Amino acid sequence: MITPNSPLEQFAILPLIPMNIGNLYFSFTNPSLFMLLTLSLVLLLVHFVTKNGGGNSVPNAWQSLVELIYDFVPNLVNEQIGGLSGNVKQKFFPRISVTFTFSLFRNPQGMIPYSFTVTSHFLITLGLSFSIFIGITIVGFQRNGLHFLSLSLPAGVPLPLAPFLVLLELIPHCFRALSSGIRLFANMMAGHSSVKILSGFAWTMLCMNDIFFFIGDPGPLFIVLALTGPELGVAISQAHVSTISICIYLNDATNLHQ
Repeated sequence: MITPNSPLEQFAILPLIPMNIGNLYFSFTNPSLFMLLTLSLVLLLVHFVTKNGGGNSVPNAWQSLVELIYDFVPNLVNEQIGGLSGNVKQKFFPRISVTFTFSLFRNPQGMIPYSFTVTSHFLITLGLSFSIFIGITIVGFQRNGLHFLSLSLPAGVPLPLAPFLVLLELIPHCFRALSSGIRLFANMMAGHSSVKILSGFAWTMLCMNDIFFFIGDPGPLFIVLALTGPELGVAISQAHVSTISICIYLNDATNLHQ
């Protein structure tokens, strides 16, 4: 049970529009609202930047931001995925670009007062990472056929050791579906909870009327302000880390042991 002053209150899922169909629960919740707001923000930003037929020849700040985000993903794909032609790599660009852009705008939302951090819930991050893992596995079978299974068996392994090595390689490969989701969930919840705890402590100190605490009152507030920047940086960097992970997994699925 979450208490009113609990740091976990910011992660509570609240039904905004209750909807029930028999035993199925389809309520429109605050995570749904903020994911919709994130999607709307990205689409509006791209629309206003490109509404004049591709933007201005001399880009303004917003157009430079969109171009920077757009150029970042192809460079990352070219660096992390080897052994493929440019045309093949471009097929992966839309999916990776959408994932990076959506994460880039979605993760820092929790830093806004009275907002909600969608990626602070493990089921949401697990759904994202698991769907990406399935897609990468499908790409691996499409490009390599049944030879894709050799990813679990390094070349030159003695036959008696093959069953053990296949099991050892298969377990971490399957855990890729969990690792990305766990990493994002843990970083978002831990960081935002820490800031919330320190913010509550700072507010309590500032509300004290005792003269003895006057000198120490601003201390926790300065700590919160000092942690806000790094926490915002962590939220943004997680989009980068997630994108790199996708590219590394794609490289393994397409190039196998190369």
